[in-house]
Order: sequence, then C-alpha cells, then structure tokens
Amino acid sequence: MLETTVSIAIVDDDPSVLRGLARLLRMCFRDTRTYYSAQEFLDSLRQCVPTCLIVDLQMPEMTGLDLQNHLKRNGVRIPTIIITAHDEFGTRQLCAAAGAHAYLLKPLQGPTLIAAINTATGRA
Repeated sequence: MLETTVSIAIVDDDPSVLRGLARLLRMCFRDTRTYYSAQEFLDSLRQCVPTCLIVDLQMPEMTGLDLQNHLKRNGVRIPTIIITAHDEFGTRQLCAAAGAHAYLLKPLQGPTLIAAINTATGRA
C-alpha cells in the first residue's frame, strides 16, 4: 500500500545509490525525491520541505553532518536518517547530537531503512 502523506528526500553524491534507494522507497512512499548534493537539496526547500530526509554522511563540499547542523542552526526540523559506508569512531554520536533520528550503515537493508523512516516520522 502506498503512503501518500510521507515525502522522502534522498541526498547522496553516488548516482547508483540514489537510483537504488529511490526505486526501493517509491514502492512504499510515492513522493520520493533525489538530490546529488546538499546544496541542491537546500535549494529545493523553497518549494517543498520533506517529511523525512535521508542523507549520505560522506559527500564533497557539504557532508551529511554539515547539512544536518545547517538545518538545525536555521530552525529547519526534518527527521533525518544519516547513511554511511564509513563508520568511524564517534561519528554516530556526533550525528545524534546534531539531531539525526537514525544512523545506518551501507549497504542498507530495505526493511531496516523503512522501519527507520517510520520511526523518524512517528508512524511506527
């Protein structure tokens, strides 16, 4: 069953990750949008604020943690899930302190990601 009240934004500089996550999430959440950079996502906020943000930790120019901190400083509250292929000591705690609702390691498992989205958006 498609959930029409949840909009998902995915930010990742890897096109294959974006395509894969979008394909997976569009089966459950009709409104799923993808962005190749944090700046592209920030520019989109003028038109639409998503219900949930999934953002890669390691990106050039502005990391996922930088994006989360930027949103927090500017009073933009979006439940955020940080994803990463590089789990470094202390990073999970930094992301949590910045307000991330979840911190998931790649490769992502579909049911785990969907459960994290549901929890972050209060649907679990």
